[in-house]
Amino acid sequence: MFESRKLIIATKHKKEIVIAKHFRKELGVICEVPKDYDTDEFGTFTGEKERVLSPVDTVRNKCLLAMEKYGYDLGLANEGSFGPHPALFLMPADEEFMIFIDKKLNFEITVKKLSTNTNFSGRSIKNEEELKKYLIAIHFPSHGIILRKSDTSNEDIIKDIKTIKSLKYHFKKFINKYGEVHIETDMGAMNNPTRMKVIEETTLKLIDAIKSKCPKCTSPGFIPINYKLGLPCMLCGLPTKSIKIEVLGCKKCGHEIENIFPNNKKLEDPQYCDYCNQ
Repeated sequence: MFESRKLIIATKHKKEIVIAKHFRKELGVICEVPKDYDTDEFGTFTGEKERVLSPVDTVRNKCLLAMEKYGYDLGLANEGSFGPHPALFLMPADEEFMIFIDKKLNFEITVKKLSTNTNFSGRSIKNEEELKKYLIAIHFPSHGIILRKSDTSNEDIIKDIKTIKSLKYHFKKFINKYGEVHIETDMGAMNNPTRMKVIEETTLKLIDAIKSKCPKCTSPGFIPINYKLGLPCMLCGLPTKSIKIEVLGCKKCGHEIENIFPNNKKLEDPQYCDYCNQ
């Protein structure tokens, strides 16, 4: 189905490093990356260019535009979002979306990976002691950082800081000029190995989805399309908000199958039960 076909990976941040090798091995495609495709036009983490669409719409448009611009019928794109975990509110999270579009066979598959494995953070710092503690926490210099006037201003931003020498130089300038500096993790994939690892995990999830064929029409992408909550609490027996059933579906023919206890888990820990934690 995909052997020796050319796949365009719509990125400018070297994501192909963790994507291409798996697609070559598992699907036999020839992976190519455009040299002049500016994905920052769809939005930047630092806010100079606001992302106006949802992550799902953004990743789809990013992929389709690259396919159209460079003349490919097979395309892939990735889009990440960062913020508080939807359930673990004090925990930062990385939510990666990845799409695979095949115009020749007329189908597309999107997967999502939510991970707490991220160094995403930012804070205002006034002295070198605070700076040292923060750098240890976010794994600098293996992970890049960004300096800016404040977390709400795009007036003065320095990106791609990956060395102690560069950091010291710009940190001193900001302190002298503003009295403090807002430091944040660089979430661009090429400057953030932790995020790159999550992108690789998302890649493997997407490949599994492509290989999962519909039992009725054999189209790729027979994946979870809905979830039903209500996994019973092991202490009180009442339904919790954890997943009890996943609904697998085919986007092409509409065939669906319910898979009960998808995580091989028939009871939920009481710590996740609203009744037991009243």
